[in-house]
Amino acid sequence: MFSKVLVANRGEIAVRVMRACKELGVRTVAVYSDADKHGGHVRYADEAYNVGPARAADSYLDQEAILDAARKAGADAIHPGYGFLAENAEFARNVEESEFTWVGPSSDAMERLGEKTKARALMQEADVPVVPGTTEPVESPDQVKEIADEYGYPVAIKAEGGGGGRGLKVVRSEEEVEEQLETAQREGEAYFDNASVYVEKYLEAPRHIEVQILADHHGNVRHLGERDCSLQRRHQKVIEEAPSPALTDDLRERIGEAARRGVAEADYTNAGTVEFLVEDGEFFFMEVNTRIQVEHTVSEEITGLDIVKWQLRVAAGEELDFEQDDVEIEGHAIEFRINAEKAAQEFAPATGELKTYDPAGGIGVRIDDAVRQGDEIGGDYDSMIAKLIVAASDREECLVRSERALAEYDIEGLETIIPFHRLMLTDEAFIEGEHTTKYLDEKLDRERIEQAVEKWGPADAGGDDGDEEVTEREFTVEVNGKRFEVNLEERGAPAIPVSGNSSGNSASRPPQAKDDGGDDEVVVEGDGETVTAEMQGTILSVEVEEGDEVASGDVVCVLEAMKMENDVTTQRGGTVTQVVVSEGESVDMGDALVVIE
Repeated sequence: MFSKVLVANRGEIAVRVMRACKELGVRTVAVYSDADKHGGHVRYADEAYNVGPARAADSYLDQEAILDAARKAGADAIHPGYGFLAENAEFARNVEESEFTWVGPSSDAMERLGEKTKARALMQEADVPVVPGTTEPVESPDQVKEIADEYGYPVAIKAEGGGGGRGLKVVRSEEEVEEQLETAQREGEAYFDNASVYVEKYLEAPRHIEVQILADHHGNVRHLGERDCSLQRRHQKVIEEAPSPALTDDLRERIGEAARRGVAEADYTNAGTVEFLVEDGEFFFMEVNTRIQVEHTVSEEITGLDIVKWQLRVAAGEELDFEQDDVEIEGHAIEFRINAEKAAQEFAPATGELKTYDPAGGIGVRIDDAVRQGDEIGGDYDSMIAKLIVAASDREECLVRSERALAEYDIEGLETIIPFHRLMLTDEAFIEGEHTTKYLDEKLDRERIEQAVEKWGPADAGGDDGDEEVTEREFTVEVNGKRFEVNLEERGAPAIPVSGNSSGNSASRPPQAKDDGGDDEVVVEGDGETVTAEMQGTILSVEVEEGDEVASGDVVCVLEAMKMENDVTTQRGGTVTQVVVSEGESVDMGDALVVIE
């Protein structure tokens, strides 16, 4: 076993890996950006090294900085977690060719399975059904149109290195092809340093089923059952569970064996996930995630196996000490992603201070996090701040236990999607296990989410009309020996807007934007509408130029925040008189982007 492991990641997954290391007697090394110098994973590690500025490309994605930190620390292995460099075959190869051991599949296997077109071809060789589409990358709109002509619209354009819905664009008509192709390529380049994309038939209402596998260097391949990840918004998972409530025993067995067959064909080792789409009793291979998954926790809860420990053991050369028949699926588990997002506002990222952070507890409740009360949650990285995992003897008990646990989870100062999760536990389609990947985006009534946020969210989650500032104070009083908690709202003078679209002639000072030098300030001129950033992030594209005519609701730029693209739109029409940001520029909440008169 290794003596010291560097975890090339941040947040809860870094802490999760470090906990496994400590139980194996292995010392841990953290890396951190300037934005994470007080991060939970830094606090937890035995030692930590700064690897650069807040921007991920200059820190967590800087391969040389990571390797240099490992050398300074004297580490003998590197675990990538998930995201960032976890599925980067080039980084895996660089580690393999260095003095360190890579805790993950080989770079060759990552290339075979990490790029989706190669993975589809390999799975076909292993007699695993795939969604109809290309097995080679596409580069032009005409190629996309050819596939659509063959299989019919809609089709999906997917980034080869993609995952989590990033780099995936649905094309429903010929008119959308060019724009969606460019967007998918841009996201692939931005998130995965790979602009290559492929095209496949888009299934309208599938279930998202994935199989957890473990494989060692001695030819042993095991699967740990399946997970159902069908509850998604914009292709991003929010609730995952195991086992799936939608599979028959026969289908469950066939999918598990297909996953084993596919990774064996790829000569795959370590942990991984084979993802499938299931529709009308048929299943189709979608992709292989060549890393640990966010939702690996529910598989651990129903099998009793520590997947991260096995990642380390396999990387150290150990042989899996259990047969496939030894894997017993017991009970049910559900994972709720505790995301810093505004569920009633299309799940837009939220930032702020964790003024209160009091997680749930009790029997069957597991919390994976890396935060504590008082931490500041910025917009530099993923919006997930914690995971609540609930386990019970069966799904019915698990749902009831989840209600209790979510009600206990107390967070103030920052909006999260806990109210949304509580809503889903009252939702008939979810309770009956009938939801598909399209349920949240196309079926669930938006008004129900708004009502849930009003009922279970923080006092200011629903926002106000900007007419007055509301301050809430909490008091504890006793009346006839009985204790009461009383909330008192103080309503004061009109509040000055701090985000969203604001007017240049409002009571606040004119919005300002930093120039490329970062020291001077560019003052916005004119008295028209100033479109400002509603969150901290990076400008992916600017859609307008000075002199352009725009209408109300037009997109003026695309802002990436917490790994999500957000269209920034106008509230009224007019002429663009000033564009104060450029592509690739970082902005803070409230910064001016465009002026319209």
